[in-house]
Amino acid sequence: MIVTLLAAALVSDIVLAGARRTAISAYGEPALAADFKAFPYANPEAPKGGTLHLSILGTFDNLNPFVYKGIVAQGIWLGNRQIGAPVMLVYQPLMARSLDETFSLYGLIAQSVELPEDRSFIVFHLDPRARFSDGVPVTAADVEFSWALLKEKGRLYGDSTTATITDPHTIRFDLSPDNRELALLLAQMPVLPKHAVDPDTFDTATFTTPIGSGPYVVAAVDAGRSITFRRNPDFWAKDLPVTRGLYNFDEIKLNYFRDVNTQFEAFKAGTYDLRLEQSASRWATGYDFPALRDGRVIREQVPTGTPKPMSGFVFNTRRPIFADIRVREALTQVLDFAWINQNLFFGLYKRSDSFFAASELSAHDRPASARERALLAPFPGAVTPDVMEGRWSPPQSDGSGSDRRNARLAIDLMAQAGYQLAASRMVAKTDGGTVGQDFDFEIMVVSRDQEKLALNYASSLRRIGVTASVRLVDEAQYWKRLRSFDFDMILNIWNVVASPGSEQMNRWSVAAADREGSLNYAGVREPAAEAMINAMLTAKSKEDYVAAVRSLDRVLISGNYVVPLFYAPDQWVARRAEVNRPNYTPLTGIAIESWWHAVP
Repeated sequence: MIVTLLAAALVSDIVLAGARRTAISAYGEPALAADFKAFPYANPEAPKGGTLHLSILGTFDNLNPFVYKGIVAQGIWLGNRQIGAPVMLVYQPLMARSLDETFSLYGLIAQSVELPEDRSFIVFHLDPRARFSDGVPVTAADVEFSWALLKEKGRLYGDSTTATITDPHTIRFDLSPDNRELALLLAQMPVLPKHAVDPDTFDTATFTTPIGSGPYVVAAVDAGRSITFRRNPDFWAKDLPVTRGLYNFDEIKLNYFRDVNTQFEAFKAGTYDLRLEQSASRWATGYDFPALRDGRVIREQVPTGTPKPMSGFVFNTRRPIFADIRVREALTQVLDFAWINQNLFFGLYKRSDSFFAASELSAHDRPASARERALLAPFPGAVTPDVMEGRWSPPQSDGSGSDRRNARLAIDLMAQAGYQLAASRMVAKTDGGTVGQDFDFEIMVVSRDQEKLALNYASSLRRIGVTASVRLVDEAQYWKRLRSFDFDMILNIWNVVASPGSEQMNRWSVAAADREGSLNYAGVREPAAEAMINAMLTAKSKEDYVAAVRSLDRVLISGNYVVPLFYAPDQWVARRAEVNRPNYTPLTGIAIESWWHAVP
């Protein structure tokens, strides 16, 4: 790391001349004009006031969202939109992301930027009005401090090479040529207050109240049970285009529930205001209660334009039992999605057929293009012929719950991998003809809904002699075992943003396979996957980028790392009638920061 404070006379020798801009995009130009008044999904006339009550399933023991320790409270930074959690209430990035574009950023703490075509550097010009919630100005020194600290003890920004402060409100980052996304990632970097953060204790879990420059401050914490955010009346950016019409509630309170049934009953009783339903069966049968019938609760299906997540039973390929791809393919054949969807989920789900489903990034039903074939050429065998030609789909069943054809295919594949049926048990073959070790494993689940699904799958596996025991564990044990990859099989959902990028390394790279706390739960160690992610990060055109993502999709599908399950085609939303939202829904779905309380 090189940090230099230079005299103004030397600035021109360090920062290459370039036109300042107030917005940047991954490819092409941002959609909004330089003089836009508000994001299209915001209502500039929305009234301020009231309290928004939300719910989170689980618990928390940490208010520091930038380290791997503990379970972080939602809302402080990058809350989970899929569960209705608010995002970035306390900390702010240098630039604000538009939820209505694939990857465009607009000026926030950084009033403007300089970014050359080759993206070899980026210069941030900070808004001199920017303030932390304690009134201290935000400066380039805070930006440099945040970058250095997050590189050393956090999760990000390892590819940036140097930071150079040129004046109290200007900082330049020189960037690695191997990651064109890095400039945009730096622009999304949270800015931490240098005067209020102790680097020596930064990587520990804490209940110390965080200080940021965002629209809210943490007003109250009941450890593990609730956290309350209060809108800062002196929020420095309240009149900027990127915040106009947003952050309308005086308070946002997140209540935590340990059990999903208790959580749902609390919604029916009016304890909280918004529910993003995750259960198809509950969506189909559970929303018949007085508050909904008399109009106090509104139920709606909201379409989104982002890729749909991959959900499924995940093989931990670190376990020898799952090391053979033929075993993984055999166990994939057994799941009867048609029966499960109809009998457990009222036909509301669609089958997961891609890690970027229902989008232009998906390889499903698309033959590989010339660009894709060129990317994959150095890795013969990494993609199977049916996936390369766009002919692959998840196994189809007759919906009977006992499809004999798929069971026979599974048994044949297990035989090829060295197993045989003996007295209705799948066992390892032995040279001497004796019965070998049984093929059995554990499915770890963390909720009753997961348990129900896992028990159904285990029942199907018994038909081919495989024993899968289902173990329901509490949240603390689940996350502890997940971080250390101490499981045979889990259920997981990999949510996807509109423009997947560097986060894919944490899911599929060789290094992530051995790094505790990563999202590479399957233990993928396929060089082709890592090469495709690198191709994504260095793509100079949208066409090259799409080809790289589709190629990654083909590699992951070909590896049979997941027994694909399903996704909901829309967001299932239930809300109190007094909590309003704009008619316009952005690309990513509902944006809680744009909602408001109706005026009595």
